Amino acid sequence: MSARRTRSVRRRGRRTAVRAGVLGGVLALTAAVVPNAAVSSTQVSLVRAQSAGAVDLSPNVLWILAVGSDARPGEEMTRTRGDALQLIGMDLRTHAATSIGIPRDSWVEIPGYGSNRINAALYFGGPKLLGQVVGDLVGIQPDYVFVTRFPFFEQMVDDIGGITVDNPRYFFDENLKPNGFQAGKIRLGGYSAMAFARSRHQLPAGDFDRSANQQRVIRGIQARIADQADRPGFIESGVATVMQHLYTDLGPAELFKIAQAVAQVDPRRITGCVVQGSIGNIGGASVVLPYVDMARRFGDEARDDATLPKGC
Repeated sequence: MSARRTRSVRRRGRRTAVRAGVLGGVLALTAAVVPNAAVSSTQVSLVRAQSAGAVDLSPNVLWILAVGSDARPGEEMTRTRGDALQLIGMDLRTHAATSIGIPRDSWVEIPGYGSNRINAALYFGGPKLLGQVVGDLVGIQPDYVFVTRFPFFEQMVDDIGGITVDNPRYFFDENLKPNGFQAGKIRLGGYSAMAFARSRHQLPAGDFDRSANQQRVIRGIQARIADQADRPGFIESGVATVMQHLYTDLGPAELFKIAQAVAQVDPRRITGCVVQGSIGNIGGASVVLPYVDMARRFGDEARDDATLPKGC
Protein backbone atom coordinates (compact mmCIF):
# COMPACT_ATOMS: atom_id res chain seq x y z
CA MET A 1 0.00 0.00 0.00
CA SER A 2 1.39 3.46 -0.91
CA ALA A 3 2.19 6.04 1.75
CA ARG A 4 -0.55 8.33 0.42
CA ARG A 5 -3.15 5.54 0.58
CA THR A 6 -1.97 4.57 4.09
CA ARG A 7 -2.44 8.16 5.31
CA SER A 8 -5.89 8.29 3.69
CA VAL A 9 -6.96 5.06 5.41
CA ARG A 10 -5.68 6.36 8.74
CA ARG A 11 -7.60 9.63 8.32
CA ARG A 12 -10.78 7.72 7.52
CA GLY A 13 -10.20 5.53 10.56
CA ARG A 14 -9.80 8.57 12.83
CA ARG A 15 -12.94 10.20 11.39
CA THR A 16 -14.86 6.97 11.93
CA ALA A 17 -13.67 6.69 15.52
CA VAL A 18 -14.60 10.31 16.30
CA ARG A 19 -17.97 9.94 14.59
CA ALA A 20 -18.64 6.71 16.45
CA GLY A 21 -18.06 8.46 19.76
CA VAL A 22 -20.33 11.37 18.88
CA LEU A 23 -23.00 9.08 17.47
CA GLY A 24 -22.93 6.91 20.56
CA GLY A 25 -23.41 9.97 22.72
CA VAL A 26 -26.34 11.19 20.63
CA LEU A 27 -28.03 7.80 20.83
CA ALA A 28 -27.54 7.49 24.57
CA LEU A 29 -28.70 11.05 25.27
CA THR A 30 -31.73 10.94 22.99
CA ALA A 31 -32.78 7.50 24.26
CA ALA A 32 -32.68 8.85 27.80
CA VAL A 33 -34.56 12.04 26.96
CA VAL A 34 -37.16 10.51 24.62
CA PRO A 35 -37.74 6.91 25.76
CA ASN A 36 -40.06 4.90 23.49
CA ALA A 37 -41.54 7.96 21.79
CA ALA A 38 -42.99 9.31 25.03
CA VAL A 39 -42.80 12.90 23.77
CA SER A 40 -43.45 12.69 20.02
CA SER A 41 -45.83 10.57 17.96
CA THR A 42 -44.59 7.12 16.95
CA GLN A 43 -43.66 7.11 13.27
CA VAL A 44 -40.93 4.46 13.39
CA SER A 45 -40.66 1.13 15.19
CA LEU A 46 -37.47 -0.90 15.60
CA VAL A 47 -37.78 -4.12 17.58
CA ARG A 48 -35.96 -7.39 18.03
CA ALA A 49 -37.40 -10.06 15.78
CA GLN A 50 -38.84 -13.31 17.02
CA SER A 51 -36.19 -15.97 16.59
CA ALA A 52 -37.26 -18.86 18.78
CA GLY A 53 -35.31 -21.94 17.77
CA ALA A 54 -33.22 -20.02 15.26
CA VAL A 55 -29.43 -20.22 15.38
CA ASP A 56 -27.41 -17.22 14.21
CA LEU A 57 -25.01 -18.80 11.73
CA SER A 58 -23.62 -15.47 10.53
CA PRO A 59 -22.92 -13.20 13.52
CA ASN A 60 -20.98 -10.77 11.33
CA VAL A 61 -24.05 -10.01 9.19
CA LEU A 62 -26.85 -7.87 10.60
CA TRP A 63 -30.30 -8.64 9.16
CA ILE A 64 -33.14 -6.13 9.32
CA LEU A 65 -36.60 -6.55 7.84
CA ALA A 66 -37.65 -3.09 6.60
CA VAL A 67 -41.41 -2.58 6.33
CA GLY A 68 -43.45 0.30 4.97
CA SER A 69 -46.70 0.30 6.92
CA ASP A 70 -49.94 0.88 5.05
CA ALA A 71 -51.48 2.44 8.19
CA ARG A 72 -54.03 5.18 7.65
CA PRO A 73 -54.31 8.15 10.05
CA GLY A 74 -55.46 6.89 13.42
CA GLU A 75 -54.48 3.27 12.74
CA GLU A 76 -51.79 1.50 14.72
CA MET A 77 -48.72 1.43 12.52
CA THR A 78 -47.52 -2.03 13.53
CA ARG A 79 -50.90 -3.78 13.29
CA THR A 80 -51.90 -3.04 9.70
CA ARG A 81 -50.79 -4.67 6.47
CA GLY A 82 -47.24 -4.02 5.33
CA ASP A 83 -46.96 -2.35 1.92
CA ALA A 84 -43.22 -2.76 1.32
CA LEU A 85 -41.08 -5.69 2.50
CA GLN A 86 -37.30 -5.75 2.13
CA LEU A 87 -34.98 -8.10 4.06
CA ILE A 88 -31.72 -6.17 4.33
CA GLY A 89 -28.38 -7.64 5.31
CA MET A 90 -25.24 -5.67 6.22
CA ASP A 91 -21.80 -7.26 6.63
CA LEU A 92 -20.09 -5.59 9.57
CA ARG A 93 -16.63 -6.59 8.27
CA THR A 94 -16.73 -5.77 4.57
CA HIS A 95 -19.54 -3.13 4.67
CA ALA A 96 -21.34 -4.93 1.86
CA ALA A 97 -25.13 -4.89 1.93
CA THR A 98 -27.92 -6.67 0.13
CA SER A 99 -31.69 -6.60 -0.03
CA ILE A 100 -34.08 -9.46 -0.70
CA GLY A 101 -37.41 -8.08 -1.89
CA ILE A 102 -40.62 -9.91 -0.95
CA PRO A 103 -43.76 -9.06 -2.95
CA ARG A 104 -46.41 -8.03 -0.44
CA ASP A 105 -49.08 -10.32 -1.94
CA SER A 106 -46.96 -13.47 -1.58
CA TRP A 107 -49.23 -16.32 -0.43
CA VAL A 108 -47.59 -18.09 2.51
CA GLU A 109 -48.36 -20.00 5.68
CA ILE A 110 -48.69 -17.73 8.74
CA PRO A 111 -48.25 -19.72 11.98
CA GLY A 112 -51.50 -19.74 13.94
CA TYR A 113 -53.51 -18.05 11.19
CA GLY A 114 -53.41 -20.37 8.17
CA SER A 115 -52.46 -19.27 4.66
CA ASN A 116 -52.70 -15.60 3.66
CA ARG A 117 -50.82 -12.81 1.96
CA ILE A 118 -47.48 -12.36 3.69
CA ASN A 119 -48.15 -8.74 4.63
CA ALA A 120 -51.18 -9.85 6.68
CA ALA A 121 -48.73 -11.22 9.27
CA LEU A 122 -48.14 -7.64 10.44
CA TYR A 123 -51.87 -7.21 11.02
CA PHE A 124 -52.27 -10.55 12.80
CA GLY A 125 -49.21 -10.51 15.04
CA GLY A 126 -47.18 -7.35 14.61
CA PRO A 127 -43.52 -6.98 13.57
CA LYS A 128 -42.24 -10.11 15.30
CA LEU A 129 -44.68 -12.42 13.53
CA LEU A 130 -43.98 -10.77 10.18
CA GLY A 131 -40.26 -11.22 10.77
CA GLN A 132 -40.79 -14.90 11.54
CA VAL A 133 -42.86 -15.48 8.39
CA VAL A 134 -40.34 -13.72 6.12
CA GLY A 135 -37.58 -15.70 7.80
CA ASP A 136 -39.43 -18.95 7.16
CA LEU A 137 -39.71 -18.07 3.46
CA VAL A 138 -36.11 -16.95 2.88
CA GLY A 139 -34.35 -19.15 5.43
CA ILE A 140 -32.83 -16.17 7.29
CA GLN A 141 -34.48 -14.99 10.48
CA PRO A 142 -34.03 -11.20 10.74
CA ASP A 143 -32.36 -9.82 13.85
CA TYR A 144 -34.63 -6.77 13.86
CA VAL A 145 -37.81 -5.49 12.23
CA PHE A 146 -37.99 -1.82 11.22
CA VAL A 147 -41.44 -0.36 10.45
CA THR A 148 -42.18 3.19 9.32
CA ARG A 149 -45.17 5.16 8.14
CA PHE A 150 -44.86 6.51 4.62
CA PRO A 151 -45.30 10.20 5.60
CA PHE A 152 -42.31 9.90 7.93
CA PHE A 153 -40.37 8.12 5.19
CA GLU A 154 -41.05 11.14 2.98
CA GLN A 155 -39.77 13.44 5.71
CA MET A 156 -36.58 11.41 6.14
CA VAL A 157 -35.82 11.58 2.41
CA ASP A 158 -36.40 15.34 2.39
CA ASP A 159 -34.23 15.74 5.50
CA ILE A 160 -31.23 14.17 3.76
CA GLY A 161 -31.69 16.41 0.72
CA GLY A 162 -33.41 13.97 -1.63
CA ILE A 163 -31.98 10.98 -3.46
CA THR A 164 -30.94 9.91 -6.96
CA VAL A 165 -32.14 6.66 -8.50
CA ASP A 166 -31.45 4.98 -11.83
CA ASN A 167 -34.90 4.33 -13.30
CA PRO A 168 -34.86 1.66 -16.06
CA ARG A 169 -38.14 2.74 -17.73
CA TYR A 170 -40.70 5.50 -17.87
CA PHE A 171 -43.86 4.84 -15.85
CA PHE A 172 -46.59 6.80 -14.14
CA ASP A 173 -49.24 6.38 -11.48
CA GLU A 174 -52.50 8.17 -12.14
CA ASN A 175 -53.07 8.69 -8.42
CA LEU A 176 -49.59 9.15 -6.95
CA LYS A 177 -47.59 10.55 -9.89
CA PRO A 178 -49.71 11.32 -12.98
CA ASN A 179 -46.79 13.06 -14.75
CA GLY A 180 -44.68 9.95 -14.26
CA PHE A 181 -41.01 9.17 -13.79
CA GLN A 182 -38.60 9.58 -16.70
CA ALA A 183 -36.13 6.82 -17.53
CA GLY A 184 -32.51 7.31 -16.49
CA LYS A 185 -30.97 8.95 -13.44
CA ILE A 186 -33.63 11.02 -11.70
CA ARG A 187 -33.70 13.12 -8.55
CA LEU A 188 -36.45 12.36 -6.04
CA GLY A 189 -37.69 14.32 -3.07
CA GLY A 190 -39.61 12.71 -0.23
CA TYR A 191 -43.03 12.49 -1.87
CA SER A 192 -41.64 11.35 -5.21
CA ALA A 193 -39.49 8.69 -3.52
CA MET A 194 -42.61 7.38 -1.77
CA ALA A 195 -44.57 7.34 -5.04
CA PHE A 196 -41.67 5.65 -6.88
CA ALA A 197 -41.55 2.91 -4.23
CA ARG A 198 -45.32 2.33 -4.05
CA SER A 199 -46.47 2.48 -7.67
CA ARG A 200 -47.06 -0.79 -9.52
CA HIS A 201 -50.06 -0.70 -11.87
CA GLN A 202 -48.17 0.68 -14.88
CA LEU A 203 -45.09 -1.49 -14.35
CA PRO A 204 -44.68 -4.50 -16.69
CA ALA A 205 -44.09 -6.97 -13.85
CA GLY A 206 -46.35 -5.25 -11.31
CA ASP A 207 -45.46 -6.13 -7.72
CA PHE A 208 -42.08 -7.60 -8.72
CA ASP A 209 -41.01 -4.38 -10.43
CA ARG A 210 -42.31 -2.36 -7.51
CA SER A 211 -40.14 -4.36 -5.12
CA ALA A 212 -37.13 -3.74 -7.38
CA ASN A 213 -37.93 -0.01 -7.33
CA GLN A 214 -37.99 -0.12 -3.54
CA GLN A 215 -34.46 -1.48 -3.67
CA ARG A 216 -33.44 1.38 -5.97
CA VAL A 217 -34.78 3.81 -3.38
CA ILE A 218 -32.85 2.04 -0.61
CA ARG A 219 -29.65 2.30 -2.67
CA GLY A 220 -30.37 5.98 -3.30
CA ILE A 221 -30.81 6.64 0.41
CA GLN A 222 -27.61 4.82 1.32
CA ALA A 223 -25.63 6.61 -1.39
CA ARG A 224 -26.86 9.97 -0.10
CA ILE A 225 -25.98 9.07 3.49
CA ALA A 226 -22.50 7.93 2.46
CA ASP A 227 -21.98 11.10 0.41
CA GLN A 228 -22.94 13.37 3.32
CA ALA A 229 -21.63 11.30 6.23
CA ASP A 230 -18.58 13.49 6.81
CA ARG A 231 -20.61 16.71 6.90
CA PRO A 232 -20.59 17.84 10.56
CA GLY A 233 -23.84 16.98 12.32
CA PHE A 234 -25.45 15.18 9.35
CA ILE A 235 -25.58 11.66 10.82
CA GLU A 236 -26.15 12.86 14.37
CA SER A 237 -29.10 15.11 13.48
CA GLY A 238 -30.67 12.31 11.43
CA VAL A 239 -30.39 9.85 14.30
CA ALA A 240 -31.81 12.40 16.74
CA THR A 241 -34.81 13.04 14.46
CA VAL A 242 -35.58 9.33 14.14
CA MET A 243 -35.17 8.77 17.89
CA GLN A 244 -37.75 11.44 18.66
CA HIS A 245 -40.42 9.46 16.78
CA LEU A 246 -39.18 5.96 17.58
CA TYR A 247 -40.64 3.08 19.54
CA THR A 248 -37.98 0.50 20.32
CA ASP A 249 -37.17 -2.27 22.75
CA LEU A 250 -33.44 -1.82 22.14
CA GLY A 251 -30.87 -0.14 24.35
CA PRO A 252 -28.40 2.54 23.20
CA ALA A 253 -25.63 -0.01 22.56
CA GLU A 254 -27.76 -1.99 20.09
CA LEU A 255 -29.04 1.17 18.44
CA PHE A 256 -25.48 2.37 18.03
CA LYS A 257 -24.47 -0.92 16.39
CA ILE A 258 -27.30 -0.63 13.88
CA ALA A 259 -26.74 3.07 13.13
CA GLN A 260 -23.02 2.48 12.66
CA ALA A 261 -23.67 -0.48 10.32
CA VAL A 262 -26.00 1.61 8.16
CA ALA A 263 -23.61 4.58 8.01
CA GLN A 264 -20.66 2.37 7.01
CA VAL A 265 -22.30 0.51 4.12
CA ASP A 266 -20.26 0.93 0.94
CA PRO A 267 -22.67 2.07 -1.84
CA ARG A 268 -20.46 0.28 -4.38
CA ARG A 269 -21.10 -3.03 -2.62
CA ILE A 270 -24.90 -3.04 -2.51
CA THR A 271 -26.75 -5.83 -4.30
CA GLY A 272 -30.38 -6.87 -4.39
CA CYS A 273 -32.81 -9.42 -5.79
CA VAL A 274 -36.59 -9.85 -5.72
CA VAL A 275 -38.25 -13.18 -5.01
CA GLN A 276 -40.27 -14.04 -8.11
CA GLY A 277 -43.45 -16.10 -8.35
CA SER A 278 -46.50 -16.91 -10.40
CA ILE A 279 -49.78 -15.02 -10.24
CA GLY A 280 -52.68 -16.97 -8.75
CA ASN A 281 -56.26 -16.41 -7.68
CA ILE A 282 -57.39 -17.55 -4.25
CA GLY A 283 -60.87 -16.77 -3.01
CA GLY A 284 -61.36 -14.29 -5.82
CA ALA A 285 -58.24 -12.33 -4.87
CA SER A 286 -55.07 -12.01 -6.95
CA VAL A 287 -52.00 -13.28 -5.09
CA VAL A 288 -48.36 -14.10 -5.76
CA LEU A 289 -47.33 -17.74 -5.39
CA PRO A 290 -43.67 -17.22 -4.49
CA TYR A 291 -40.94 -19.47 -5.81
CA VAL A 292 -39.81 -20.84 -2.46
CA ASP A 293 -36.71 -22.50 -3.94
CA MET A 294 -35.60 -19.11 -5.28
CA ALA A 295 -36.23 -17.41 -1.92
CA ARG A 296 -34.15 -20.06 -0.14
CA ARG A 297 -31.39 -19.78 -2.75
CA PHE A 298 -31.18 -16.03 -2.17
CA GLY A 299 -30.99 -16.69 1.57
CA ASP A 300 -28.22 -19.27 1.17
CA GLU A 301 -26.19 -17.01 -1.13
CA ALA A 302 -26.45 -13.91 1.07
CA ARG A 303 -26.40 -15.42 4.56
CA ASP A 304 -22.67 -15.27 5.27
CA ASP A 305 -21.58 -12.07 3.51
CA ALA A 306 -24.68 -10.01 2.59
CA THR A 307 -23.92 -10.39 -1.11
CA LEU A 308 -26.03 -11.59 -4.02
CA PRO A 309 -24.82 -12.16 -7.58
CA LYS A 310 -25.71 -9.55 -10.17
CA GLY A 311 -28.63 -10.55 -12.34
CA CYS A 312 -30.06 -12.76 -9.55
